[in-house]
Amino acid sequence: MKYNIRGQHILVTDALREYVEKKLSRLEKYFEEPITSETNVTMSVTKGKHVIEVMIPLSNAMLRAEEKSEDMYASIDLVVDKLERQIRKHKTKINSRYRKESGIRTMFKDDGAAVRVLEEEDDYELVRTKRFLLKPMDVEEAILQMNMVGHSFFMFANATTKEVNVVYKRSDGRYGLIEAD
Repeated sequence: MKYNIRGQHILVTDALREYVEKKLSRLEKYFEEPITSETNVTMSVTKGKHVIEVMIPLSNAMLRAEEKSEDMYASIDLVVDKLERQIRKHKTKINSRYRKESGIRTMFKDDGAAVRVLEEEDDYELVRTKRFLLKPMDVEEAILQMNMVGHSFFMFANATTKEVNVVYKRSDGRYGLIEAD
């Protein structure tokens, strides 16, 4: 794995860098082929919390996890555990689907061991579908509308680009915009 490790409001020491690389290298055992894409790791300190975010782009999926704790080393351990759970969950679903459908070679190694997945992670029950007309508006108006309805995100038709966009409230209190590529 190739790593892009950067810090925000924190100096990434050699010890931290080595610890991240050592811990994330544990994930390589789950993949059939080595990961060729660059793994992005962002470490930051916000309001006394040590935050780590890891994004691993794969050919047909994106693994992403974020953890916060009082200690950066503990955050690293927690984020690796979370990524392992995600991989095992995807491995179980993908491998069983491919075995049923066509026997296509999978992205994850099949070591024959049964993988336990928590039931609440296993079921994706859709409980509501909502349809509404997207009015063209600018980003600032969409943020205002989102705040007025009290939601953490808001989908709208961007008046400038004529595309469907989503604004959302970030955990740091600021706002983000999602645009289609």
